[in-house]
Amino acid sequence: MRSEQEVNRAIEQYSDTVRRLCMIHLKNHADTEDIFQTVFLKYVLSSVSFESEEHEKAWFIRVTINACRDLLKSFFRSHVVSLDEVMDQPAPLPPDNREVLEAVLALPYKYREAVYLHYYEGYTAPQIGRILGKNVNTVYTLLTRSKQMLREKLGEERYE
Repeated sequence: MRSEQEVNRAIEQYSDTVRRLCMIHLKNHADTEDIFQTVFLKYVLSSVSFESEEHEKAWFIRVTINACRDLLKSFFRSHVVSLDEVMDQPAPLPPDNREVLEAVLALPYKYREAVYLHYYEGYTAPQIGRILGKNVNTVYTLLTRSKQMLREKLGEERYE
């Protein structure tokens, strides 16, 4: 079990990353908070020793993605409608940001993951490959195809 100082440092350092990943995958604030707690509880109980800060960050990303996938595959999730979906209306975004965000969120899951890690977290294709357990060339293909899909959706001149 980790010390309180370690946990507080990790929460301070990785909370934004974990929340953003959850929102990209789950598109729901309540589920995001549940997964956030789950990820940091796993961290507290984990005895993994990290080689570097990058290794630790990759661990948080991998655990978060897996927890989101588990929630999305759960029986409960596939047989209910979230109150957030029914009641919450998202805050209006400026038209430019909304269009790009909607286009990214409309990408198939495997593309969305690669786009998020590359453009929002700043990982290179080899790093993304290690995090997602995919071949580097597969990651390059995912990024290339997602760019093409975004160009088609947003217009060629808009995505240059």
